[in-house]
Amino acid sequence: MKINEDFLKSMKEAFDLLRTKGPKEATAAVQRALAGSTAEADHARTPHMPQSVNEWTQAWTQAQSHAPTERTFDADTPGTFSTHTFSNSAGQRQYKLYVPAVYNSKPLPLIVMLHGCTQNADDFAAGTRMNEMAERNGFIVVYPNQSQAANHSICWNWFKPADQQRDHGEPSLIAGITREVMARYRVDPARVYVAGLSAGGAMADIMLKTSPDLYAAACVHSGLAYGSAKDLPSALAAMKGGKAHRSRSHVEPQRPLIVFHGDADTTVHPSNSTTLIAGFDARVTTLSPLSHAAGTASGQRGCTVQRLVAANGVEAEYWSIHGAGHAWAGGSQRGTYADPSGPDATAEMLRFFLAHPRASGAH
Repeated sequence: MKINEDFLKSMKEAFDLLRTKGPKEATAAVQRALAGSTAEADHARTPHMPQSVNEWTQAWTQAQSHAPTERTFDADTPGTFSTHTFSNSAGQRQYKLYVPAVYNSKPLPLIVMLHGCTQNADDFAAGTRMNEMAERNGFIVVYPNQSQAANHSICWNWFKPADQQRDHGEPSLIAGITREVMARYRVDPARVYVAGLSAGGAMADIMLKTSPDLYAAACVHSGLAYGSAKDLPSALAAMKGGKAHRSRSHVEPQRPLIVFHGDADTTVHPSNSTTLIAGFDARVTTLSPLSHAAGTASGQRGCTVQRLVAANGVEAEYWSIHGAGHAWAGGSQRGTYADPSGPDATAEMLRFFLAHPRASGAH
C-alpha cells in the first residue's frame, strides 16, 4: 500500500487506540480504514499487521520516515515553506526552509537568515520579505530557529565563548543546517551566504569569520562584531557602545561584508558597525570609498553609504541609515523589528551577495 496522508492519519488514530486500549483495537481500527478502499484494501491486508506494542512502534516510526515533508504555504508565494529539525553533538534546532517554485535542475544560491531576539523564523521571513524575494530572484532560504531552552529571550548566544568557535556550540548547529540543505537540494556552493538582525547579525559575523570556506559573504543588520563580548556583562557594554571585549575584532577580512545600522538605534549602538568594518581600511585601497546620500525617493529615509576595500582586496559596504532605530530597513510590518521606510536592506543585500560569489578553490 502506498503510504500517504490518509494512511498516516489512520496510523495516528490507531496509535492513540494502542495507548488507550491495546494492540487488538488498534489493529481493528486500521483494518476498518483499509476496508474503505477496494483493490488497494485487498492488497493492504496481505502484509503482517502489528500485534504488539513494539511492532506498532516500529511500524509508526517507519511510516513517519516515509511521510512527505511537512509543508505550509506562504500566502504571497507559490514555493514551499517547510519545517525541519537538525541535531548534532551540540544539540538540536528546528529550521524553516523556503524553496521557490522556480527550483529545478539548475543549482541555486542559498541564504541563511538568523533572526533577532524574541523573533522566530516565520516572523523574520515576514519582516524581511525574503521568501518573496527568493521567488523573484531564484534562490533558497533557510531560517534556523533559536531554542528558548538555549536562551530565554530566544537570542543567539553570540556573546558566549563556547558559541563563538567553529565546530562548537551554535556555530556548529548553523553550519550543520547549512550543509544539510546543501546536501538535500541543488545549491551552488560558491553562492552560500549568511545574514542576520541584531543578535542574529552578531552570529552571522561569527559564522563568516569561523566558516569562510562555507559562506561567500555576510550581512550584519543592527548587529555586533565577532569577539565583541565574552560574557553577558561585556555584551551589554558592547551593545551600549561602551568599553567591550575586542580581542577578535581586527582580524583581516576573508570574505565580503555588508552592514546596515540605524544611526538612532538605542538597542545596539551604531559604533558597533564601525568595529565590524574596522578591517576594511580604505586608505590602502586602490578604490576610493564612495559616500553619498541614498534613499532620496519619497517616503524613504536618507542614508550614507560607504564602499570599502581591505588591503587584501575583500570588499565591504556600510549603510548608515539616518533616523532609523533597531529594525530591518525597508521591511514589512507583518514582521517585528521592521522599518518600512527603507532603504530596502533586503534588495541591497541581495545585490551585494550575488555580486560576490566565493572564488573556486578559495578558503
